[in-house]
Amino acid sequence: MSAVSDSQPEVTPVKPAAKARRKMSLSNRDRLISIFSPIALLVIWEILVRVGLLDARFFPAPSSVFETLVQLVEDGSLWANTWATLQRLFWGFFLGGIPGLLLGIGMGLNRTLRAIVDPLISTTYPVPKSAIFPLILLIFGLGEGSKIVMVAIGVFYPVLINSTIGVLEINKIYLDVGRNFKASRWQTFRTIAFPGAVPSIMSGIKLGLGLGLMLIAIAEMIGAKSGLGFMIWNAWEILSVETMYVGLIVIALLGVIFSIVLNEVESKLVPWKNSR
Repeated sequence: MSAVSDSQPEVTPVKPAAKARRKMSLSNRDRLISIFSPIALLVIWEILVRVGLLDARFFPAPSSVFETLVQLVEDGSLWANTWATLQRLFWGFFLGGIPGLLLGIGMGLNRTLRAIVDPLISTTYPVPKSAIFPLILLIFGLGEGSKIVMVAIGVFYPVLINSTIGVLEINKIYLDVGRNFKASRWQTFRTIAFPGAVPSIMSGIKLGLGLGLMLIAIAEMIGAKSGLGFMIWNAWEILSVETMYVGLIVIALLGVIFSIVLNEVESKLVPWKNSR
């Protein structure tokens, strides 16, 4: 027995520092892959256009799209259109996200409110938001109001639904503790419901912001004289394909920037999520 036990290799425990270095190396590897994968796609795209496998009329080379982007930056039109889109997105997100957050947490805490509002949400949520844009135009006109309302509607539903789910998933014992200590509704909201629902709320904000970015581009294609959506639609009308791609790329970059910022905010608010 001693001979067998002596022949077994010793298991060296992994030191915390080694585990941290390994985790950091994996994180750096993932970051490098995330950076180089879109670059590789652009290089392949450029090569396929130059050898004639992709039709440059519909898929212009990234180099020509970049030249157009530089021109639009220099003449200031890209900045003006991007700023117009960001303003509408901000106000729409504010007007749709705050009510969605408050109502969602209220529905999670109050069974009666949930019974009243839930059927209305279930009925209206599946309706395509772009399909009701003509009605929004009829009510709010062709001005800024219709674009902002379009974004607000798109943001409202994901934030509300995820906020409600986040509160309902809170362990009931925490709410019981609050009741036992005679916490007011505001104290329950501030110290139990909102902190407990933060992970789900952040998911709703990410979904809402992405949907809002898509909807504002659609809204700006109809009845707008500025914005990235207007720029894309106007480029289609004059057959400036490179400008269309510039607008699409800027919208994609905005989505990436928003995602990075929200991930950083989430890492601060929900630090235990990063340890998984």
